[in-house]
Amino acid sequence: MRKPSRLVSVVAMVAVMVLSWTPPAGAQRRQEMQLLSDAETEHIIRDMARPIFQAAGIDAAAVNIILVNDNTINAFVAGGQNIFLHTGLLLNVDDAGQLLGVIAHETGHIAGGHLVRGADAMENAFLSSLIGMGIGVLGGIAAKNAGAGAAGLMLGQHLAERNFLSFSRSQESSADQAGLSYLEQSGISARGMETFLEKLGVNEDPLLTSDPDAGYRRTHPLTRERLDSVERFVANSRYGNRPIPAAWNEQFRRIQAKLYAYLDPNGALRRYRADDPSFVARYGRAYAYFRRGEVKQALPLVDGLIAQEPKNPFMYEVKGDLMLQTGRAPDAVAPYRKAIELQPDANSIRVSLAHALLEQNDPRLADEALKNLQVAAKSQQGQSSFLWRLQAQAWSMKGNNGMVAYATAEEAFARGDKPMARAQAERAEKLLPAGSPGWLRAQDIRGQAGGK
Repeated sequence: MRKPSRLVSVVAMVAVMVLSWTPPAGAQRRQEMQLLSDAETEHIIRDMARPIFQAAGIDAAAVNIILVNDNTINAFVAGGQNIFLHTGLLLNVDDAGQLLGVIAHETGHIAGGHLVRGADAMENAFLSSLIGMGIGVLGGIAAKNAGAGAAGLMLGQHLAERNFLSFSRSQESSADQAGLSYLEQSGISARGMETFLEKLGVNEDPLLTSDPDAGYRRTHPLTRERLDSVERFVANSRYGNRPIPAAWNEQFRRIQAKLYAYLDPNGALRRYRADDPSFVARYGRAYAYFRRGEVKQALPLVDGLIAQEPKNPFMYEVKGDLMLQTGRAPDAVAPYRKAIELQPDANSIRVSLAHALLEQNDPRLADEALKNLQVAAKSQQGQSSFLWRLQAQAWSMKGNNGMVAYATAEEAFARGDKPMARAQAERAEKLLPAGSPGWLRAQDIRGQAGGK
């Protein structure tokens, strides 16, 4: 939806990081932000939103789609080109069009530079450190343990996002107008933005309501004028009545089913009934059984989905996750390899493959594990403490103590354990050849961790 990875995969370690930060007045309340990572969900959303990012002059590959395990209907941007989507939003929007309306609006905030104005600069710097220290600690959505599976990161601190991520009404209006322009340039109907605002409503006092969508109202002040403006735009748009591509809605329903099954497997089995033969329903049931650890029920469904879509990398990922999370690591390797063959840039799946290889405790598999981990380390996954823990394990199998120390330093640094990071970096410097890449990076870690 962090010993996992995306909504499903790598089982990453849960990291509890307490950051020292003094929030602005009125924000002195404890909040926890539980982040999820799912390769399929992020890939689908980024692909659908790619035309919007391009219209805004933003490199789609540079935008991080980050899931927040929170049942409120909310979305926000922070720390640069990072769009945070609450699970409550993903489960409550009616279709892909509404989700794209939200993303277009948030893209308007990014392109408009709203994150670095006035007092927001300090708050944005804090969230930038959150991204740098924590985002990659995520794993995927695991089968059994909601804490270890999806939660890759629990940040217990004075976050109080609803207090300091609130934009002014003028900024909200500006983001609306920019988002509408991006949708129009992309040939995408803005009716989704209109119906989403209608869904939320603009007549209730956001300070009094306790509805799930109150989160969005607090961070995105709604006014009748905003909704009227969007309605006028849609009425005059060339694409106002253009339907969202059926394939987008199908993909969106799939990630909804997966997320629903991850969060509430029993509810998913009631929702996606056995007499529903659709791909979405079978996927929801397969993932629900997976979450419940019922391999005999899940595996035939997963195999059927693969047979129907043999070129879908994420179905192979689900099978690999199912095997890995139920103690069948050798059987997870082939589906993970196939997933990577079909989706080479799915770096979180590379971490899952490495995990499955290393679980077999066979030194002959260490090189393949390292190859995949090193590729993944060049991406956002490189911030994952779990990735570096796996690297340390692989280097240990190869008997390279210097690289074990270096990887352990990276792992500790990703967890925010600066004393351990410094100690391991110093050890790596003593063991590795001077001037080698690991030696140079160990110097960097020692300096960043406060070493002399």
